[in-house]
Amino acid sequence: MRRISFDPDVLRSFVTGVELGSFSRAADRLGRSTSAVSAQLKKLEEQAGRPLLRKVGRGTALTDAGEVMLGYARRLLELNDEAASALRGGELEGGIRLGLQEDFGETLLPDVLGRFARAHPMVRIEAHIARNAELLARVDAGRLDLALVWEVGMRTAHAESIGAVPMCWIGAAADRLRPPRAGEPLPLVMLESPCLLRSAAIDALDRAGIAWRMAFTSASLAGVWAAVTAGLGVTLRTPLGLSANVRTLHDASLKLPTMGSLGLALHRAESEPAQPVVRLASIIRHELQGALVAARTRGRRVRD
Repeated sequence: MRRISFDPDVLRSFVTGVELGSFSRAADRLGRSTSAVSAQLKKLEEQAGRPLLRKVGRGTALTDAGEVMLGYARRLLELNDEAASALRGGELEGGIRLGLQEDFGETLLPDVLGRFARAHPMVRIEAHIARNAELLARVDAGRLDLALVWEVGMRTAHAESIGAVPMCWIGAAADRLRPPRAGEPLPLVMLESPCLLRSAAIDALDRAGIAWRMAFTSASLAGVWAAVTAGLGVTLRTPLGLSANVRTLHDASLKLPTMGSLGLALHRAESEPAQPVVRLASIIRHELQGALVAARTRGRRVRD
């Protein structure tokens, strides 16, 4: 079978057009003519062997094949840009102040820092782990350059939605959690208030008429995982960054309410950030793409 080699310039036109919602705008952004971008899209569809776009009113939308291609195109461009940056790594210098939720400190952060440091060894990263409100306040005050937070309606001037991840009930991996007896309140293990997921869990249980009690609270996520592992109760988090000693629970196993999804967003302090910030944001997006797909898959299995 003949091997297909996708042209990065063609992929960049495709991705840019989808992200901007207009291929004529993509042509302007990339410094090409609209007819040149159209020819690139035609070439890409010929290589793919199927339509990537379909007409919707006056615009276009991705076909199923187009959605698959978009994911791969982004990954290929990320690797292309990372290779180019690595070869020119000495050109980027300075420092970046990055804010993250505690959920990502042990999972996302090491991979992101590793990739960035290999490509840009002269750039310093100062990571700050905190909760949503503090991270957003620091971005607003210019004390963080970039922050990855949950989407809860609080906005900054320069925010970008990354995706959504399901909220799941979580218990001990071993059979240490005793199901509540009839009439006995559900034991909860939660972060100290204020906490977005704590509030979501309590509101959902109250609406479902399920009695609960706060069995354990902690100022840190590590404390939550320790208490859940010990079987002191259940908690509500996402499948991102789970400890190996805990597991997602089937909603029906404890008659728990089905929960929705939680959005993720990247917030920047500046509309036109320095190049190191742009590059770090790109790496974070790339790492999250795979993590969010796995998390959504795991979340669907929880509800089966």
